[in-house]
Amino acid sequence: MSAFSVDSSGSFQHLIDTVLFDYTVNTLLVIAGVLLLSFCFALPSAWFIACCDFPSRSILQWALMLPLAIPPYIVAIVYTDLFDFSGPIQGFLREFMHWQSVHDYYFPDIRTINGAILVLSLTLYPYLYLLLRGAFLGQSGGLFQAARSLGLSPFQAFKRVSFPLARSSMAVGLSLIAMETLGDFATVNYFAVHTLTTAVYDTWLELGSLTTAAKISSIMLLALVILISLESYSRRKQKTYQRSGATHTDLRFVLTHGKKWGVLTFLWSLLFFSFILPLSVLIYYALGYFSESLNTQLWQYTLNSFWLAIIVASLALLLALLLNFYQRLAPGILSKMTIRLSSLGYAVPGTVIAIGVLIPFTSLDLWLNRQLVEFGFSRVGLIFSGSLFILVFGYLMRFSAIAVGSIESSLAQVSPTLDLASRSLGQNVGQTIRRVNLPLIKKGMLTAFILVFIEAMKELPTALLLRPFNFETLATYVYQFVSDEMIEYAALPALLIVLMGLIPFIVVNRLLEKDC
Repeated sequence: MSAFSVDSSGSFQHLIDTVLFDYTVNTLLVIAGVLLLSFCFALPSAWFIACCDFPSRSILQWALMLPLAIPPYIVAIVYTDLFDFSGPIQGFLREFMHWQSVHDYYFPDIRTINGAILVLSLTLYPYLYLLLRGAFLGQSGGLFQAARSLGLSPFQAFKRVSFPLARSSMAVGLSLIAMETLGDFATVNYFAVHTLTTAVYDTWLELGSLTTAAKISSIMLLALVILISLESYSRRKQKTYQRSGATHTDLRFVLTHGKKWGVLTFLWSLLFFSFILPLSVLIYYALGYFSESLNTQLWQYTLNSFWLAIIVASLALLLALLLNFYQRLAPGILSKMTIRLSSLGYAVPGTVIAIGVLIPFTSLDLWLNRQLVEFGFSRVGLIFSGSLFILVFGYLMRFSAIAVGSIESSLAQVSPTLDLASRSLGQNVGQTIRRVNLPLIKKGMLTAFILVFIEAMKELPTALLLRPFNFETLATYVYQFVSDEMIEYAALPALLIVLMGLIPFIVVNRLLEKDC
């Protein structure tokens, strides 16, 4: 309701008169650029991995997903340090070419909207790659071979057969990337690109106008609703049934000579610039500044991040189990709507979630303190909005959709006849869930837990806006150093974020590769 209240400070009208249009244009440009570049990265990668055979394919098929473990703002730190005017790349060029000043040569500025688009694309393309790879692997290879037998070249067969069949997965992947881009704060802020997300942060913490921040958040939420609606509407009549016959896995064709080396160069270059290079730079700086970075604060913030992620992942898993079993045991409109509403949180940027969570809990705290004073008791302070409770609640709102989706897909593979068989043998509902359902979906439960854990470890906007006083996570700790241009000191905590996300990410991937 704050979005519809009167802004007495005049901040929102001032933004409309000055910079809101520019912020909106920047937001649209960043989203469009990231979608285009991510598409160029993910589509050929998914096709080559799914449908071609070449050396190191078995390594690349999972390694190309590793950039998901690195937060975009950490890649932004690395690339800025490498390619800035004072960085080693330009320094080497000036020394090698004997250039004296910046006027003697041209080098693209990394701290621009183009730099933000590049960094976000390098870290977000795996969302689309994963979905497209799955789509291509599931397609009937016989359709592709039939197109080839009719005289079409491999590219023509891909364009007219494989690509249209993967449209649904492509739309979902691009929607995810658009949502992640819209919700990004640290990367665009570090590159000095003003978007609607940075406007929410600035108007809240710098101008002190929560009403203005709520109004901007409502604009972003409306844009998300329109985006999701358009994506669903575009696929309303699309139905594809093409699982019969041999798959692309069965009919994978071997690349030879120039094609093989071209594909290898493209895929390994993509992996190098999106994961290997940022990780190597972090390791180099972390080792060089290890003694300066290793302190009691680092260990405290690591424990804060770890336990916060554990708590959020556990609660998200519990919530997902409750909602999905409620839908399974009592199917209907209410249970279906509950599942869908719980899945909207991940589509909403962290800054918008923070606004939506803080306003009602602040009002609740104020009401509670007034009631206590009226009954003769002393104030208890901000027990909801000023404690760790609101941060956990904000994280849960943001990431529970991941757990709900994972449990929903796992539970859908468990036949209802198993439940009926268990009940016919005298087992009640609780025993059926404990002895039949839970053992069959334990892989999905572990996947849900680890994925929420990884996202909670990386989350920055929600933590920046909702964390209690004197509470820091690794993400906010890194952001402090980055804001002060102390990149070397940010390397070790940033590396810890990557490693604590990378290890469980590899575990999830290995689980998904198994047949059982």
